[in-house]
Amino acid sequence: MASGLRKIGVSDDCELAVRIDDYLLPWDTKPPVVMLHGLAESGEAFRRWVPYFATHHLVVRPDLRGYGDSTPMQGDYVYHFAGLGDDIIRMLDALKLDRVFLVGGKIGGTLAMHLTAKHPDRVIAVAAVGAPASLTSFNERAPTWRKQIREQGVEPWVRETTAGRLGSSLPPAALDWWIKLMSKTKASTLEAFLQMVPTVDVTGELPSIKRPTLVITTTGSGLGDVSSVKAWQETIPGSKLEVLPGDSYHVAATDPDVCAQKVRAFFDRIAT
Repeated sequence: MASGLRKIGVSDDCELAVRIDDYLLPWDTKPPVVMLHGLAESGEAFRRWVPYFATHHLVVRPDLRGYGDSTPMQGDYVYHFAGLGDDIIRMLDALKLDRVFLVGGKIGGTLAMHLTAKHPDRVIAVAAVGAPASLTSFNERAPTWRKQIREQGVEPWVRETTAGRLGSSLPPAALDWWIKLMSKTKASTLEAFLQMVPTVDVTGELPSIKRPTLVITTTGSGLGDVSSVKAWQETIPGSKLEVLPGDSYHVAATDPDVCAQKVRAFFDRIAT
């Protein structure tokens, strides 16, 4: 499968942009790795991760519905979390990928866990990196964010919320890169997506996950302290928790090298 950006129709109103990283030798390959990004991002969020996997895995980095180079959604579009999962399954079908490793950051990790619970036949193992099991706590923040984005635009909102998202460890140049990446998101997509966010809760699905699962969080994550993350992580049978030092909740972005190495080692231990 040639490397590059592909467009895959997943519904009448949406094409997903999908980055393919294929540097494989045909006699030395392992199952594909699909990477699912978070709010206001794109598949480029995993750029730093690619070298750790692409020597032996086909790497697939979709832009979720509305994001990156995928079809933007209108502000009155009604997002359904399960529908985002359906998009990914249709993408796998179009690419003729039967079973894959899943990695997700932030709400992309929440989506990865949902997919693993609902489609165990398609997932070999999953890594949820800086991912909440529930986003119902955003019930108050999401309307405020939508109002700010409508009145000021996307970039001011990104700048104002970046410290909470990325913490204090990154240099200014890295923060600027993330701000530019996230600010490319269309305001209409965020208007629609942020209406869905407070409804997302996969806590009840977690005990149904029957695939090897790695959860990574930080000591100072703004999405939940270690004890609360451990509480839901332990409901996933046989799952493993890794806790990294730091005050970022987007640890896939702030600690990509450490996270990628831990995820690859976890996947490498799994018989396929």
